[in-house]
Amino acid sequence: MSETMTTPIPFHKLCSLLSLGEIQGEPRSLSGGFMHQMYGIETSQGRYAIKVLNPMIMQRPTAKANFIRSEQIASMAANVVPAAPAIQRNGDSLHYVDDHHMQAFGWVQGVVLNPDAITVDHCITIGSILADLHLADFTSLSITYPISHNVQEPTDWTSYLAQGEGNRAIWVEMMAQTIDNLYKWDAQANVSVTKLTANTVISHNDLDPKNVLWYDKNPTIIDWECANYVNPMQDLIETALYWATDGNGTANQERFLAFIQAYSLKIGPLVTDWHVVLSSGFAGKLGWLAYNLRRSLGIESSDAAEQELGTEQVKATLDVLHQYAEQLKEIELWLHSIE
Repeated sequence: MSETMTTPIPFHKLCSLLSLGEIQGEPRSLSGGFMHQMYGIETSQGRYAIKVLNPMIMQRPTAKANFIRSEQIASMAANVVPAAPAIQRNGDSLHYVDDHHMQAFGWVQGVVLNPDAITVDHCITIGSILADLHLADFTSLSITYPISHNVQEPTDWTSYLAQGEGNRAIWVEMMAQTIDNLYKWDAQANVSVTKLTANTVISHNDLDPKNVLWYDKNPTIIDWECANYVNPMQDLIETALYWATDGNGTANQERFLAFIQAYSLKIGPLVTDWHVVLSSGFAGKLGWLAYNLRRSLGIESSDAAEQELGTEQVKATLDVLHQYAEQLKEIELWLHSIE
C-alpha cells in the first residue's frame, strides 16, 4: 500500500522514546494488515515491528481507549497463552508522535499459514489455546462490559447501495443481488447476539490464521486490537471456522471438529443453542462489510489506495457471507454429532 500519511513517519523519534536503539537501514513495509500499516525495522538493539495506526480509525471517539484496553488484555494474556503485546513506556502502549499514533512490538520470528497449509494438529493447538484464553482471569484489569455491545443499530444497506450506484462501484451488481439477504442476516445476527450477551468472557476476538505466527510448531498470537468481551461459544465457532476453512472458502469437517474437541477437553461439555450461535456469526462479517463499504465509497478512507482496498474487501466479504450461509445447516449437524 502506498504511504497514506501527510508527514514522514517518525520512526527515529519512536525508537528514542522507547529506547529501542538507533535505526540501521531503512524501515520496510510488511504485508498482512487490512486496516493499519506495519513496518519492520532493525536497530542497534534488535528487530522490531512498528504499527502505524489508520488515522481515520483513530478519529473515532472510542479508538484510543480501545487500543489501550486491548493491549492491557494482551499483556495479561501473555501470562497464559503465547501472546505478543506491544512495548510499553510508563505503562503506555500507544504512542502519539508527530501526528501519528504508533505501537512497537518485539520482532516475532514466524510465518502465517495459508488456509491449505493448516492441519488438524494446528487446529488442536489453537483450540486448546483458545480454551486457556477463555479460562484466564482478567478481573484485575477492571474492564467493564461495554453497553454498546447490547445495542445493535440496523444498517442501512440500501443507502450504501445507492451511493455505490452513484459512484459506479464495481460491487453494485453483486450487492444488489444480495441486499435482501443482508437485511435478513442482519436481523438474525442482532437477535442472536442479544441472546448471547448474558454469558461473556474476554478474548482475542480475531484469532484467525493471519494473526498467528508459527515458528516450527510453536504459535505466537499477534494483533490484539479487537480484544474485548464476547460470548465464548460465539468466539469458539467463529475461530474454529477460521482455522477449518480451506482456500476455496469451504469448512473442513475434520479440522473443525478437531478444534472444537481440543477446546472442550479443557472447558468441559459444551451446552448451548448452536443455531443461535451460528446465526450470531453473521454479525462480525456484516460489520466488516459495512466498514469496507464506507472505505470503498470514500466515506472512511484517507486515500485512493485505501479506497481500493475497501472495494476489494467488499467483494471478498460478500462472497464470505454467501459461503457461510450455505454451510450453516451442515455445520450445525457437525456440532450436534459431538454432543
